[in-house]
Order: sequence, then structure tokens, then C-alpha cells
Amino acid sequence: MMNKEFLSTIFEHDHSFGQDKKKPGELKTILVIVITFTMMIVEITAGLAFGSMALLADGLHMASHAAALGVSALAYVFARKHAHDPTYSFGTGKVNALGGFTGAVLLLVFALIMVSESVHRLVSPVEIVFNQAITVAVIGLIVNGLSMLILGHDDHHHHSHDHEDDHHHHHDHNLKAAYLHVLADTFTSLLAIFALLAAKYFGWVRMDPLMGVVGAIVISKWSFGLLSQTGSSLLDRQASARIREGIIGRIEGAQSETYVFDLHVWSIGPGIFAASFIVVSEHVKEPCFYKDLLKDIEEILHITVETHQYDPEKMTCHSTMPQVQA
Repeated sequence: MMNKEFLSTIFEHDHSFGQDKKKPGELKTILVIVITFTMMIVEITAGLAFGSMALLADGLHMASHAAALGVSALAYVFARKHAHDPTYSFGTGKVNALGGFTGAVLLLVFALIMVSESVHRLVSPVEIVFNQAITVAVIGLIVNGLSMLILGHDDHHHHSHDHEDDHHHHHDHNLKAAYLHVLADTFTSLLAIFALLAAKYFGWVRMDPLMGVVGAIVISKWSFGLLSQTGSSLLDRQASARIREGIIGRIEGAQSETYVFDLHVWSIGPGIFAASFIVVSEHVKEPCFYKDLLKDIEEILHITVETHQYDPEKMTCHSTMPQVQA
């Protein structure tokens, strides 16, 4: 007689996939939130007091980033606290991508606000108190630079599309969203300083709002890039060809007359994947045999295998499945 309790120790799996551990990005994000919120108050107040659109835009970005960083921090906490909740089929790893996606949306919203305010200042310029405004902008630049160092995000560029796909899937999207918000702040601080100096020494008063428009365009591009990356993860886009070909090569190379079909490999968290596939062979083995062949692919933490003994007369189950009509 079968012992269900004993079998559960073999066939039931832990689906936390390491999400119950505190990520390095969590503490970094909380520390930067405190710094960002403090500077946000200083820059918005100074921008209104001194009449600088560049400073006000910088402060508004600080406000947006403080909120977005808060979303990132909440995403870390939620993923960790609910890592063992069985109602999440593949754990809470995708909360990371969801936090990154939300951060990208917020970044885009505040870029649009920047454009709106900058256009208004182009039409109706205001007097700027240059010395005070430049001082605050420099302080903002220093604070943002410190925040970038704290987050310490490493975003290497890759030339291969496959390697680039791997890089995006391995991202801590939550941390990247936080980093992009701080990077945007740093960028707008630089633009603010440039615009204020140009207006003060050359009389180019419209340079200030123009830099707000330039900053908004660049930040929007960053936002769309992160939306694309996180969206791919949230929509279960297939992993790179490198990983998929690695699975096929190991399975089909282990036995003659063995083929892999219906292969799906998708992200379930930063740097971790689940895989499911069908194996058809003239000498089919137990699923554990094929799972063991993939042990050296460290990124794949959950594998589902369907096996079939090759028999043309009996292999009709897939051809007789009902078709969904459009």
C-alpha cells in the first residue's frame, strides 16, 4: 500500500526559491529612501523660493523617486514575507519584476509632468535667484551621487542578443528601478546646474526649461527600457536560446532516438527559471533521469517532464486535443 506522507517528501517541492531571504538591495533601497526624501523637500522648497524650473523639476523627480523607491522597498518585503505562501504557484520571485515595472511607470509619469511644467516655463518665464539655486543643485548632485554609490547597480552592456536576454532575466529589476530613479535625479541635477550657469552668465533664461524637456526625454527612454525588460518577465517570455538549447542538447545527447518537444523556460525570479518539456524516446526513462541531466544548469530550479515511449500507433493524444476557436 502506498504511503502518501512518504511520497510527499519525494514529490512535493519548496517553491520559495530563496525569496524568503533578505536581498542586499532591500537595505540599500531603504537607506536611499531616507536620503532622497530629505533632499526632495530641500529642492522643491528651493525651486519654488528661487524660481528655478530646473530645481523644481529635480525636486519633483526626487518626489517621484521617493515614492518609487518606497514601492521597491515594499516589493522586497512582500516577496520575503510571502515566500512560503502556497497560493503562489512558483513563489514570489515575480514581485521583483512587478516592483520594477511599477517603478518604470512612475518614472514615465513624472517625465511627462516635467515636460508639462517646462513648456509652461518656456511660455511664461520666471525670475531665477541664481546663486541659491546653483548651490542647492550642487548639493542635490552630491546626494544623488552618494545614493548611486549605495545602490551600486552594475549594468554592463552586452553585444549578443542571447547574452543580453540572460542579463535582463538575471537583473534584480526592483533594484534596477531604484537605481534608474536615482540616476534620473543625478542627470537632472547636472542639467539644472548647466542650465542655471548658462542663464546666469550668458542670459539664456530659456535654457532652464529646455533642459527640463531634454531630461524628460532621456528619462522616458530609460523608463521604456525597464518596462520592456520587466514586461517580458511578467508575461513569461521564453528564456534565451542559450538556456533552451542547453536543455535540448543535454536531453537529446544522452540517448539515441530521443527528442524534446513543447519546451518552455520562463523566469520565476531574478536569475531563476522554471522549465517544462516533453521527451519522446524509443528507450524512454523515468522523468528523474532527464531532470538529473540538467543539474548543472544552476538557473533552472523547477523542472516538469512529460515522457512518452515512442509508439506511432498509440501517440495520438495531442492530435485529438480539442482546438480553441477564435
